[in-house]
Order: sequence, then C-alpha cells, then structure tokens
Amino acid sequence: MNDSIQHFLLVFDHAKGELVEMQEFGVDAARALAAYAEKERELRTSPSLEIVLVGSDSYDTVRVTHANYFAEAAATSKYLVGV
Repeated sequence: MNDSIQHFLLVFDHAKGELVEMQEFGVDAARALAAYAEKERELRTSPSLEIVLVGSDSYDTVRVTHANYFAEAAATSKYLVGV
C-alpha cells in the first residue's frame, strides 16, 4: 500500500444537503477503515446519511474529486435535480 495516501472519512446528509462530518486519518489506513466500519454501524438506521472513506494525496484533491460533498457544490446541486 502507498504510504503517501491520506485517508478521509466523509458523512454527507442528503436530507440537509450538507457535509455533517469529516475526519482525517493521515496515512493510517487501518485506523481509517476501523472508523469507517464503526460509523457504518452507528448510522445504519439513517438512510439519508452517506458515509464515504476516501484515499487521496491531499485534502485539496478530495475537495475537487468529491466536490459534491462540500458546501459550494452541495448548495447548487439541488437546483440540478431533474436537469
């Protein structure tokens, strides 16, 4: 596994249209995976919540590759439904 990959746990609330939680784990893939599994168990009864574990070279890259989870994109995405 590549030690330069950073790990980020994102929790997006589709009902609110916003990112409600973001955790950074640095290069600790095992800790990130354990946190992801725990978050899945914790929120399994919340259908509007999406839990995503992302590996990337940086937080800035995550904001680009997963822009739909961040405020500036989420705020406009509701206007694109049905387009």
